[in-house]
Amino acid sequence: MLAGFLSRRNSTSKAPGSLPPRPERGLELLARKMIVPRTVDESFAFFADARNLDRLTPSWVGFKILTPSPIEMRVGALIDYSIRIHGVPIRWRTQIISWEPPHRFIDVQLKGPYRWWHHEHRFEPCAQGTRVIDEVEYVAPLHWLSHPLIVRRDVGRIFDFRADALNRELGEINPR
Repeated sequence: MLAGFLSRRNSTSKAPGSLPPRPERGLELLARKMIVPRTVDESFAFFADARNLDRLTPSWVGFKILTPSPIEMRVGALIDYSIRIHGVPIRWRTQIISWEPPHRFIDVQLKGPYRWWHHEHRFEPCAQGTRVIDEVEYVAPLHWLSHPLIVRRDVGRIFDFRADALNRELGEINPR
């Protein structure tokens, strides 16, 4: 029942690939920054390869990219995934809405577990290498209940894992 609710929830009768409207209420923001001892070009290239998402996602999420490789990253690119949220299988589709190599890109959820997901990835040069910045705006379903009980913790754990994995993959100068 929960899986059906989550998978149908974002399947409104809008045109394929059309962006959902930004909600006015319930928005949460997660922001993470770290410095890696790599150039901006090297750092961006790592994130530009969608296959690396698997290396940045904890195994308990059950993350799998369904879109065949290679995925051409560009504005309009669609990427399909499957994940598991507390054992419930979910399909997730994101679209790249901004692609500005090697400084920035944005992906948004078109279909998936959130009412809203907008993830900006930025790469800024600094004296030690590259500052990697993740800013995610999101709204969970039933956010007034699910966010404080489950979602805040889960999203935080996923991005904690991501920082540790990025440290392993690219090296980190200073911890988050």
